[in-house]
Amino acid sequence: MSTDGTPVVHVKQLDVEVDYGQAYLVDEGCSVGGFREVPNPPVGIIRVEKGSALLFVGPQWGTVEFTVAVADRDPGSDLDSYEDIVEISYESPSGRLSLQEWGGGRRTHPLPPLPAGPGTYRLRYHVRGMDEEIAIEIGDHYFLQIWPEPPRDPTVLKSTSPSFQHFLDSE
Repeated sequence: MSTDGTPVVHVKQLDVEVDYGQAYLVDEGCSVGGFREVPNPPVGIIRVEKGSALLFVGPQWGTVEFTVAVADRDPGSDLDSYEDIVEISYESPSGRLSLQEWGGGRRTHPLPPLPAGPGTYRLRYHVRGMDEEIAIEIGDHYFLQIWPEPPRDPTVLKSTSPSFQHFLDSE
């Protein structure tokens, strides 16, 4: 925590190639999981297993903009700038993560180290423009926040897009 009480946040801006509408958050030493288990309650656009998370994006393929913010405590959500926002708990075995492009053989984007090392964290996934087929034309954006927090139930904070509702209905 900073001296004025605000969260300490490390931000990384990334251009991520996606295919099959997916990207992954992967812990060092872990592989991408099978993601068979649907969160309860479901949150549609993210699934987690120990050491990995599946992040769904709108475009089937192409480059999307991701912002990842790693904080020492809850940095607060951006309810006004995003259409869909969900939260879910995540267990990190190593405290070191990367954002990985679909397929494993593509680029891996290292992220700032997690502030509490190995342990339980909260992921808050913000999505804007998921309904658009071509990301670049409408400025879709994906914002993932990560901070230490004890486990708790998945939560939908905001749901406005038809695509998000489709993900929820398909679970």
